[in-house]
Amino acid sequence: MSYQSVDPYTGKLLKSFPLHTDEEMQAALSRADARFRSFGTLAERTAMLKRAASLMIERREELAALITAEMGKRIHESRDEVSLSAAILEYYAEHASGFLAKRTLDSTVGEAWVEFEPIGVLVGVEPWNYPYYQLVRFVGPNIALGNTILMKHAPGVPQCALAFEKILIDAGAPDGSYINLFLSNEQVSTLIEDPRVQGIALTGSEKAGESLASQAGKQLKKSTMELGGNDAFIVLEDFDPKLAASFAVLGRMTNAGQACVGSKRFIAVDAIADEFLDEVLRLLAGFVPGDPTDEATTLAPMSSKLAQTRLLDQVQTAIANGAKVLMGGIAPDGPGAFMLPTVLTDVAPSNPAFRQEFFGPVVLFFRAKDEQEALAIANDSPFGLGGSICTADPERAKRLASQLQSGMVFLNFSALTTPELPFGGVKRSGFGRELSSFGIEEFANKKMICIVDPAKLTNMVS
Repeated sequence: MSYQSVDPYTGKLLKSFPLHTDEEMQAALSRADARFRSFGTLAERTAMLKRAASLMIERREELAALITAEMGKRIHESRDEVSLSAAILEYYAEHASGFLAKRTLDSTVGEAWVEFEPIGVLVGVEPWNYPYYQLVRFVGPNIALGNTILMKHAPGVPQCALAFEKILIDAGAPDGSYINLFLSNEQVSTLIEDPRVQGIALTGSEKAGESLASQAGKQLKKSTMELGGNDAFIVLEDFDPKLAASFAVLGRMTNAGQACVGSKRFIAVDAIADEFLDEVLRLLAGFVPGDPTDEATTLAPMSSKLAQTRLLDQVQTAIANGAKVLMGGIAPDGPGAFMLPTVLTDVAPSNPAFRQEFFGPVVLFFRAKDEQEALAIANDSPFGLGGSICTADPERAKRLASQLQSGMVFLNFSALTTPELPFGGVKRSGFGRELSSFGIEEFANKKMICIVDPAKLTNMVS
């Protein structure tokens, strides 16, 4: 096994990197463990993150080009990802001291408070679809907190992995604070078993989540899992269906449909369903495959031929089980790993597609007679990452948002990411949160300290 950069537009192998040996992995763990015990002050760590954010902006073109070369993202989306990643590092550089400040507790037995402390070496396992953004969501808060990190990035984006590590090194990250490792799954399992490792974070598939969560649980170690999503995009009769269609298509086609919180199931009430669907089809027809380095390209390739093949197989299985194709369903000829925008309808609950995540430019379209049926369709899913509801009535929006079974709800827009909004899901979409103040608390020891006043213990039972 090796880590390989393969251009998904041309199919050409760009670079190949061997796995780190077990000895190299153990040496890295020793360095990370030693650094945890002498990581410097919070001010020093956040200053380093601030420098790293500046370096990402300075090197945006170089970093963006690597994303596009390795996983095929359109170049302007790659630039946007670099900018967002820098903003997240800047966010924690500015806000970590406030998030980690001592919190006073209202206690009946004396003076009490909570302090936030790091817990040790963490292992991160991250995916290819956002090669920098996925890293900084985990790295920013935990470096600020004082945890050290061993990072296993996805095998398809090794140049991005190395480029990000260099950003931190050039920003002054001390040796052992962040180490990129090209590892096998078996080597990751070995790390999880090591007593020096205190936590594991994964963003990836359900299968990977099942494996790593069970390993972490067996070792009684903290873990966070950000897994799949099958986000519903609900459109009600009081909202402009054409405007809703533009938001829905934006949510579905970002990153060629390869986003965990992409809008994947479009659910429209009968009153506006036809107008909404017609506009969706019209907009999707405007996406044409092209070179992702060309600013004018509207549809980039998928991340790999394997990803393309898997998605095509899912679509064919859905059709074999009764789904109808309103658009697409095929891959164009040529070396690029493209999938044409696809819309499936008549997807019954008995169809395997009904409860699957389609990680690419595929829409499942559903009609509902009213808001309650729309919610029922949306909630009939093993996933619960994000979701959207479009309605012109603010109070209706809030009421329905409370009933949607997901970790995030966006009203009158598709899902988006900003540093201050917590990210994470429920059900088989995983557990734990990244970003915002919640992200920095996941791998913190929330240590309670109490100065007991014996005079207040008269009614206490020992």
